Amino acid sequence: METFYLIPDDAPCPPNRTMFEGFEWYIPADHQHWTRLAGLMPRLAALGITSMWIPPASKGAWFTSNGYDVYDLYDLGEFQQRGARCTKWGTKEELARLVDVANGNGIGVLFDAVFNHRTGADRTERAVAVKVDPQDRLKEVGKPYKIEAWTKFDFPGRGNTYSPLKWNKEHFNGVDHDHRTKSQAIWRLQGKKWAYDVDEELGNYDFLMCGNIDHSNPDVRRDLFYWVEWLGSQFRLGGLRIDAVKHYSASFLRDLMRHIDQTVGKDWFMVGEYWRADAKVLSAYIEYMNHRLSLFDVPLVESFSNVSRGVEPDLRKVFEGSLAATKPANAVTFVVNHDTQTGQSLETPVTPFFIPLAYALILLRANFGLPCVFWGDLYGSHAPPHAQAP
Repeated sequence: METFYLIPDDAPCPPNRTMFEGFEWYIPADHQHWTRLAGLMPRLAALGITSMWIPPASKGAWFTSNGYDVYDLYDLGEFQQRGARCTKWGTKEELARLVDVANGNGIGVLFDAVFNHRTGADRTERAVAVKVDPQDRLKEVGKPYKIEAWTKFDFPGRGNTYSPLKWNKEHFNGVDHDHRTKSQAIWRLQGKKWAYDVDEELGNYDFLMCGNIDHSNPDVRRDLFYWVEWLGSQFRLGGLRIDAVKHYSASFLRDLMRHIDQTVGKDWFMVGEYWRADAKVLSAYIEYMNHRLSLFDVPLVESFSNVSRGVEPDLRKVFEGSLAATKPANAVTFVVNHDTQTGQSLETPVTPFFIPLAYALILLRANFGLPCVFWGDLYGSHAPPHAQAP
């Protein structure tokens, strides 16, 4: 049931916050995006933007990638590895300047943190593993056997700077490629278990892609806990956008957020990507996180898509079943983002004529989630012709 939050006449007006997603999937890899964003800060502040979600700043498997294929969390465009010193978006120095300029314009920067997996390993190693059914990851297919997994991360460009940990098969619980046979599947490594507190889709949705991190490993926990402290020491950030939270241990993430509160401070805003169009599931997750974490309102964007395409064309019901209707203080509402763009894995098309109407609904309704405006809807998209919406 939708809950209405009324502000007494004698109470101060709450702050009018608006988030901006400062990128889209198809931005060219010109390594100038941090500089580009810094130049836009005065204009975005004038539009009423109060926080900006930036793309993953850590080095990906290659220096031209968007960064969701994370290779080294500590390399923010500082070390010569994976093809270059810079990331797709620029150098660490340019990122630092962007954060300073954003803060100077009253805009908090949200760092996109990818804790689920690693890609671009430096070497392979032998491991014993068992195939699992991709439609039911709790079901084993055959017996365990030896594979050659890309799980050795040496970080030759960074060495021991910031962290001495070199990742290996002990730090993962699953992989999706056997280099020996050049085959693709999902393997669970011997002696490992999937996390129990993940989304139950496909039996157990711990495994998403590449080298799936084992968050129960003490070295992993220690290094990721230290990384958030280190990140807070490098920049004056506004918080985190946390990728793919349905795919790894909820108890790990809750512990990590407690650690952030105790070390970095309680000022960081944190929003997670839990892609499921079920407000009850999302609300329960928020409650498990003690309301410290917000989530993107996936049910609402799917409602926008259905209304715009005539599937459910009754505007009176557009907010029914949305996360903002049940957890307005922990919902981030949006119309389009980089994952829902045409051609992406979570494509959720909102017909072009309806996009301004959807923005009006999330931007003008008070106390109904934190609205997020998409880069492509302000500055356009570089999507190739085959990926453009009709």
